[in-house]
Amino acid sequence: MNLQYGKFYWPETYTVPNHYPALEEDHDTDVLIVGGGSSGAQCAYRLAKAGLNVTIADKRTFGEGSTSTNTSLIQYAGDKTFTELIRSFGEKTAVRHLKLCEEAISELEEVSAQLPVDPEFKRRDSLYYASYAKDTDTLKKEYGYLKKHGFSCEYWDSDKIAAHYPFTKEAAIYYLNDAECNPYKLLHGLIQSCGSKVNCFENTAITGMKPGKDKHMFHTSKGRTITARHAILCGGYENIELKKEKNAVMNSSYAIVTNQLKDFNGWHKQSLIWETARPYIYLRTTPDRRIIIGGLDETTNIPEERDAVLVTKKNQLLSELKKLFPEYDAKAEYYLGALYGGTHDGMPVIGMYEDWPGSYFLMGYGDNGTVYSMVLSKIICEHIISGRSGDLDLYLQTRPKRNS
Repeated sequence: MNLQYGKFYWPETYTVPNHYPALEEDHDTDVLIVGGGSSGAQCAYRLAKAGLNVTIADKRTFGEGSTSTNTSLIQYAGDKTFTELIRSFGEKTAVRHLKLCEEAISELEEVSAQLPVDPEFKRRDSLYYASYAKDTDTLKKEYGYLKKHGFSCEYWDSDKIAAHYPFTKEAAIYYLNDAECNPYKLLHGLIQSCGSKVNCFENTAITGMKPGKDKHMFHTSKGRTITARHAILCGGYENIELKKEKNAVMNSSYAIVTNQLKDFNGWHKQSLIWETARPYIYLRTTPDRRIIIGGLDETTNIPEERDAVLVTKKNQLLSELKKLFPEYDAKAEYYLGALYGGTHDGMPVIGMYEDWPGSYFLMGYGDNGTVYSMVLSKIICEHIISGRSGDLDLYLQTRPKRNS
């Protein structure tokens, strides 16, 4: 699968990652993790701490897939608003989902402080502004639900926005205690922290599996096999090459990373910024004084169509940045077009299928992929270790929608 194209920023922030051999002989393990990206690293970290024998296999080098283009705004609010989730799943389920995402951010903060590679986790607030005047009523309703259930946020009018930023919008929700991180450093820190407890194989593609009674046999492209009691498929969007999921929807998204700027004058607390428009734009800063701005999604999953408009999208994103911060002397130093996966109903998915016994498909699809992967990896690992997880039904592909 052609995941992305462009000049990528994150791999240049950590140029000495560990590398691992390809699998050259048959192998046996308790849990096979397919995919050495962010979600695979999170699963490996949890299972290794529990004392299981864990193996990660990736057809590329670790972090070379979608993790290298993850812009890593760490938030609990997502593409589908709280109001929309309540409408689809009911208030109880929607609240539980947002609470789990909020808890995942705190857990990520705690884990990040202990890793041998600093993932540059930092708490940031988020400004979610009304793109159009007509969106203010929607924001007020969203804010009402958030405050009702104890989420930390404020409602800002146009005067307050103008007092904190060099632009004016009709209204915004100002979320407290979201975050940002470096996803490439995060995954390498997680894997390195596991040490010899995890067997790592790069350039080792998993092509299929043969079910067994207690263990299952997974085939590689080079004719080797990995036998495991359980498997977690953490291939990101490439999971759908092994198992189609009807709830998944694939589009294309774009982002740029600017040159290093002298300062961020006028940008209140270097908050994360995004908007109510769909498709939307989003912004964050980096520790070395750059700006990441992305979005302007297109409803195509064809790489040639995605890449053909990359230069246009790069210029559009730079123009959107200058509308918000006209005093910044920003240029697009890095740029990318990438496959972007979401779900029709707005919730990430844990896939458990009869033809893949003992296997869990971790599909943290959506704009909060790092947070979703934290939530789903915890649930899956709990289920593997203890045989149960109280939150599994929230994310199974068989979940029903409710209207109450």
